Amino acid sequence: MVPASKSPVRHVDPEVSKAIASIADQFAIEGEYLQGEEIQSGHINATYRATFEGVNGGQHRYILQRINEKVFKDPMAVMRNVECVTRHINWKVLRVKKDLGGQTLNLYPGRGGKFWVAGPNGGVWRCYNCIEGCHTYDIVENTRQAYQAARAFGSFQDLVSDLPPEEIEETIPHFHDTRRRYQRLMEVAAADPCGRAGSVAAELDFIRKREADVDRVLQGLASGEIPQRITHNDTKINNVMIDEETDEAVCVIDLDTVMPGSVLYDFGDLARTATSPAAEDERDLSKVQMRMPMFEALVEGYLESAQEFLTESEVSLLAFSCKLITLEIGIRFLTDHIEGDVYFKIHRPDHNLDRARTQLKLVEEIESRLPEMEKFVRKVWKGR
Repeated sequence: MVPASKSPVRHVDPEVSKAIASIADQFAIEGEYLQGEEIQSGHINATYRATFEGVNGGQHRYILQRINEKVFKDPMAVMRNVECVTRHINWKVLRVKKDLGGQTLNLYPGRGGKFWVAGPNGGVWRCYNCIEGCHTYDIVENTRQAYQAARAFGSFQDLVSDLPPEEIEETIPHFHDTRRRYQRLMEVAAADPCGRAGSVAAELDFIRKREADVDRVLQGLASGEIPQRITHNDTKINNVMIDEETDEAVCVIDLDTVMPGSVLYDFGDLARTATSPAAEDERDLSKVQMRMPMFEALVEGYLESAQEFLTESEVSLLAFSCKLITLEIGIRFLTDHIEGDVYFKIHRPDHNLDRARTQLKLVEEIESRLPEMEKFVRKVWKGR
């Protein structure tokens, strides 16, 4: 994630500051290095903010990130994707607005000409502009925020809608292959390596009854009915920069998971994280809800910015995508629980089981509102 100017920061010791200065010096940044700070938001990449004094005395800040090579096995592919997408977006924004105005992500080149450098202790580092006057939210608190987040992700998809998907590499293979996720769960449940499958028979039965759902988007992609597009794949509200003065969305950040796929995955995951007030690991399932006002705000914001490129087949599955992605995440959590908590970090016994149950409860809630959700999507789509 590229953090906002108000993200939590921590002053670093002199040795770390010296290392930051050394890395920053490898990029085409003008001025004199003043200080470095660690940005504490985000859970994957190591992120720092470097402050420089320009030749005219003004101060400028830059974001330095080391790509987490444990998560991204091919950091060069990640960088090629980010460079391709940011270049394309900046070209389109510049063509329309005639100036970038600091409202998009920009990679700064290293002094060797590439958009990355090697750190003193190894690793791949990059440098972004620091988008000033903006902040992010961690939780969708109201319908305005939901609307702005959906509008931002729709705008991002619109900006890259004419970028051929084959120009972007798949950095996490089969990320949204729901059939593979389902089959993996069934294999792990059959093997039952930790003796946990018997205690989750109800959850497994719930998922088995919805097996047909896992193929619906995949079949559409395979047949060409659903277009393959470039998607963000991490559509949480904290990946949207919000202007501090206007409270309007500025741009989407955290492009490391940009890959070819379906826009339905992005919208579905945004709805999964925005429509329920319950935490992802909530034990009290009575708190899990599908809030229609939030969903309606998401639909209105998304269709406002994405309507120009969406097809009828995609729009017809927007509501269903909320159920699909929630089911997929539930499958992943349950798989990890049965397998012995080998992927997702846990902080208490049965943590992944709690997460899985929360997702499956939300699937149930979505199902109960699905006709109403589909009706609202059609209403907004036809009204534009």
